[in-house]
Amino acid sequence: MTHTRTFRYTTPEPPKAATGVTAEVYAQLSTDLGFEAAPTFVVLSAAPPLLTGTWAVLRESLLAGVGSRVDKEVVAAGVSLANRCPFCVDAHTVLLHATGEHGLAETVARGEEPADPRHRRLLAWGRRMDTGRPFPAEHTPEYIGTGLAFHFINRVVSALLTENMLPGGDQKDRILRDMADADLSRTVRRALPPGDSLPLLETAGPAPGWAGDSPVGPAFGALRTAAHLGAGLLSDEDAAYVRETVAAWDGATALPLAGGDLPGRDERPGARLALLAALAPYRVTDEDVEAWLVPPRTDHCLVHLVAFGAMCAVERVESALVSAG
Repeated sequence: MTHTRTFRYTTPEPPKAATGVTAEVYAQLSTDLGFEAAPTFVVLSAAPPLLTGTWAVLRESLLAGVGSRVDKEVVAAGVSLANRCPFCVDAHTVLLHATGEHGLAETVARGEEPADPRHRRLLAWGRRMDTGRPFPAEHTPEYIGTGLAFHFINRVVSALLTENMLPGGDQKDRILRDMADADLSRTVRRALPPGDSLPLLETAGPAPGWAGDSPVGPAFGALRTAAHLGAGLLSDEDAAYVRETVAAWDGATALPLAGGDLPGRDERPGARLALLAALAPYRVTDEDVEAWLVPPRTDHCLVHLVAFGAMCAVERVESALVSAG
């Protein structure tokens, strides 16, 4: 299977050729996030309901609201470190540099503990979200929304993108700092009006209780609905198997899959791929994708199947943190 530099298994339309709601999302994320044509979202463009839902959850939780952007970036970095998603850790490092927190950015990028006790608690909570919440109760929708957004995004990125696009070591630190230019710094410091992404949504679903009346609620409900459409690509038996297997995970332990736990690639390739997307997306291989992605299945199908597995994992994390109170 031939890989492009960024996209492992799909061939998205060039962002400049985008029309309709996809073009609207790209325009809004360029203005509000500060990145044009971010690969995280371009890879979802084959399925606009997933694209709009993912963008809305990220915008309304991480970017808008009243919680500290620095603190929420630390949470997002903690989630990304726990999920072994180098691409996402790099993105949060850039954004922390853009806030002016250069020392914190470099500490997080190296996987070390921040000096500030509050940042240590937030990073730890991001790594394992079933512990006590180190943020004000009134900020709950934003922090939980941020954490769950990146549990979903990390899995999509690890399964469908090339993760390591920068060199390592000191050279990488310099590049990440340089990427946080003046324009990006101005963007991360802007106060964004909540709710502006909601008119872009193409699906709807019930808001979770933890979201209250925040715009994060309808955004998350829409993403959940869009992601579960992917279950229709599996037999009822395989979809139930994926859900039950992920539900048996504790919601936090890394590497919950051993080789013998996976369905056979030849016998049940769809269940195997969805389960990998949920619990070990960095272990998705060319052979796993090739076994399932055969005509008439398309990029649209692959993105939806990965999203279904990812959302099953997100819901397991959500269940654990709600139980923890």
